[in-house]
Amino acid sequence: MLKALLFDLDGTLADTDPLHLWAWREALAPWGIGVDEAFYRKRISGRLNPDILQDLLGLDGEAAAQIIEAKEARFRELAQDLKPMPGLLELLEEAQAKGLTWGVVTNAPKANAHHVLKALGLKPPLLVLAEEVGRGKPHPLPYQVALKRLGLLPTEALAFEDSPSGVRSAVGAGITTYGLLTGHGKEALLEAGARGVLRDFRQALALL
Repeated sequence: MLKALLFDLDGTLADTDPLHLWAWREALAPWGIGVDEAFYRKRISGRLNPDILQDLLGLDGEAAAQIIEAKEARFRELAQDLKPMPGLLELLEEAQAKGLTWGVVTNAPKANAHHVLKALGLKPPLLVLAEEVGRGKPHPLPYQVALKRLGLLPTEALAFEDSPSGVRSAVGAGITTYGLLTGHGKEALLEAGARGVLRDFRQALALL
């Protein structure tokens, strides 16, 4: 029996990926790295910031932290007029009517997560931050923590993700997962383990 809906944040609750792409493009330009959509999908989307900086620049510690802080501050400057993904509010309203709870499970830094949720006017009963649980997606731990905090079995939840990394995380925790086609193609999401793909949440109402 379905009892909870679990959502990724960026690219799922709102289409924030274009803003992240812009902020990463500015942050990496001084290092001679150009960031287009293909590069963003392959090397950045769905990953933790420290892993991105280690991979792209070989940086960690304070040097990486300064770049990350500047990039995320720039993202928050850009993310002032966010709109919920089409159908999201209707889905949450229907879920509440059916007695379901919901939560957000994200690799996003704490400041970003709170900024985006505030901009969208959302107050999830559960917020799991990868940076606070010790492992980020694609590791299943963030979703395992979400299930534990809610006291649910994997079969009692549905997850919604927009990246292969996020899909692998949720599926790895045993949760049936649907992919949003905001940043990645159908094939990549299905290959990662998604049960199906959705253009937006208007297609998700039938899942409840």
